[in-house]
Amino acid sequence: MFKRTLGPSLATVIVVFVIALSLGFVAVSANEEAGTALMDFLRNEIFADVGDGGSFALFAKIFLNNLEACVLLFLGGASLGLMTLLIISLNGMVIGGVIGIVGTERGLLFMAAAILPHGIFEIPAFIISGALGLSLAHALWDEFKGMGDAATAGGHLGRTFLRFVVPLVIVAAAIEVFITPQVISLIAVGST
Repeated sequence: MFKRTLGPSLATVIVVFVIALSLGFVAVSANEEAGTALMDFLRNEIFADVGDGGSFALFAKIFLNNLEACVLLFLGGASLGLMTLLIISLNGMVIGGVIGIVGTERGLLFMAAAILPHGIFEIPAFIISGALGLSLAHALWDEFKGMGDAATAGGHLGRTFLRFVVPLVIVAAAIEVFITPQVISLIAVGST
């Protein structure tokens, strides 16, 4: 049952994420104030309390923030997937908004340098977490109908989360803190 439900769950999450990403991009492109509000929110909520702790504090903050989002995506399956879909939509809109703002202000090359190095790990972590959450919702629904064991399925899904999502989140946070700034610096130097 687990393997049967993961494919459709992945497809659903990818479609919802791409739609939300597009909406976030369009929203900030059409409304400059929305983009400013988004960037202010990210500065104040995500990066505000990093303080002078240096790179490790930033790594820990980004890792914990992304891990929390992934855990909520997975456990959101207990709401029959509604919370999972809401969270993947919000994350997609935020990422789309950031792409729109950075792409408009700094250009496509800078945007790619700022997002791709860590995004190739971070975005799959979100998508896999969302797919696991929808699979959990499916397992709960099957048990409700008397056709499955949600606890067993949840155990398999939890192990998959630990085996794939947590390492992706760790790698993404490390790259975002230690490599992405270097790539951005190379792009900035090359464009002057």
